[in-house]
Amino acid sequence: MAEKGVQLDRESFSCSICLDLLKDPVTIPCGHSYCMNCIKAHWDEEDGKKLHSCPQCRKTFTPRPVLVKNTMLADLVEQLKKTGLQAAAADHCYAGPEDVACDVCTGRRLKAFKSCLVCLASYCEKHLQPHYEAAPLKKHKLVEPSNKLQENICSRHNEVMKIFCRTDQQCICYLCLMEEHKGHDTVSAAAERTERQRELEGSRLNIQQRIQDREEDVKLLHQEVEAVNLSADKTVEDSEKIFTQLIRLLEERSSDVKQQVRSQQRTEVSRVKELQEKLEQEITELKRNDAELQKLSHTEDLNQFLHNYPSLSPLSESTDSSSINIRPLRYFEDVTAAVSEVRDKLQDVLREKWTNVSLTGTEVDVLLSQPEPTTRAGFLRYSRDITLDPNTAHTQLLLSDGNRKATKMSQHQSYSSHTDRFSECHQVLSRESLTGRCYWEVEWRGGGVYVAVAYKDIKRKGDWSESGFGRNNKSWALRSDSYKFFHNSVQAPVSGPQSSRVGVYLDHRAGILSFYSVSETMTLLHRVQTTFTQPLYAGLDLCYSFGDTAELCKLK
Repeated sequence: MAEKGVQLDRESFSCSICLDLLKDPVTIPCGHSYCMNCIKAHWDEEDGKKLHSCPQCRKTFTPRPVLVKNTMLADLVEQLKKTGLQAAAADHCYAGPEDVACDVCTGRRLKAFKSCLVCLASYCEKHLQPHYEAAPLKKHKLVEPSNKLQENICSRHNEVMKIFCRTDQQCICYLCLMEEHKGHDTVSAAAERTERQRELEGSRLNIQQRIQDREEDVKLLHQEVEAVNLSADKTVEDSEKIFTQLIRLLEERSSDVKQQVRSQQRTEVSRVKELQEKLEQEITELKRNDAELQKLSHTEDLNQFLHNYPSLSPLSESTDSSSINIRPLRYFEDVTAAVSEVRDKLQDVLREKWTNVSLTGTEVDVLLSQPEPTTRAGFLRYSRDITLDPNTAHTQLLLSDGNRKATKMSQHQSYSSHTDRFSECHQVLSRESLTGRCYWEVEWRGGGVYVAVAYKDIKRKGDWSESGFGRNNKSWALRSDSYKFFHNSVQAPVSGPQSSRVGVYLDHRAGILSFYSVSETMTLLHRVQTTFTQPLYAGLDLCYSFGDTAELCKLK
């Protein structure tokens, strides 16, 4: 209650403007009191209104009241400060419900300053003094205040437990050592503490080293974030400039085409109009001659007819009709065709190269490596939508199902000539490049296929020993039927359950490539740990029988 009374007094002597104890208190005509500086500042803001009000009761005063320090109130505030601080200081020394109390104090007990492991008691500073002055007590072990001192007493023999039984991993007293713990591996509790303390220090050093390492990793990640942001900002800025230049170039080409068409239009129209005028003049002249001939033909006087006949105007030379070239189709269809061809080529370039322009992989890898998933659901988080590139397919591979499925045919397909096409090996690469973390699955039927990944610059011409998947340092391949792995013509045996579906997991940055047998469960067949220096492309090789198929499965 005393504490609450002090608190109420503080509220009674507090300024309602600054909510602190009154400083240089003044009382205004309405009876309310404020700090002198607080009410001055309040009235300074009201000077423009010519009225000065009380912040609490809103009573107004005209003119502005003269402020005089209330000395009695100032003395009361100073007394309250001293009384409050002394009460707070005294109250702080007493033990609360959560504190360790002195076992010697009577009445309201003070907080314990130390606990003694020999006396099994806790002492305030005053009652602890004998432990500093009396020679026998100076040997006692003092520790920070504790409420668990009784846990050092054996519940069976009521003796201090100073021995540690390593056999049962518990503290015991000397009587326990003579009875149920007889013959056990025991040491003094102090010796066990020393050994455990040494282990603890080692653990702490390990933890501190890990903390230091993690802090360094956090710094690196912070630098990585800054680098990613700077790189992204620069890339956006540069790409906007490039696209602006590209748009400007297209607009200039569009303007050139428009000007050329309009110029040719004017030339053609002028030529046609000139020919039209010439023909119209010829028609007029022919009509005049026809009229003269008609008039002469109706002359009945023979002499007059014979006299006038030689005077008829000779016919002018007729315009050559071959100069009139009427086109059955549009006049500028060749221009439209040329522009369409440019558009198609640009679309092909964008479609082929866009995976390199866009962010390869759907995530930005961080420095800390991510563990490889352990379940199919975990792998599916990284599934990629992959299609086959017709420009790379051997001519005896038929692509279907939206360029996901490849079938080996006896007949050659009518593919256009392309430098990316495999000429000898019955292989095909994906259209999309693969970086970051990716997962895909291949379903195969028939005699077996090679499921592979390769760099884009793998040879396209030459026999299997030169351009075959797994036969060079630019590709890695797993044979699906007999489970053999190939890289750079080196074969590695693979064991695992047979399945018609093979899963492939790629962590490009970590240099991990894993092949899995996929059925009701997933079984790891082979894992590669290396360093990839270029984006990879998924590959299929159907080198066995006609009719064999391999399909990139839809996983989403």
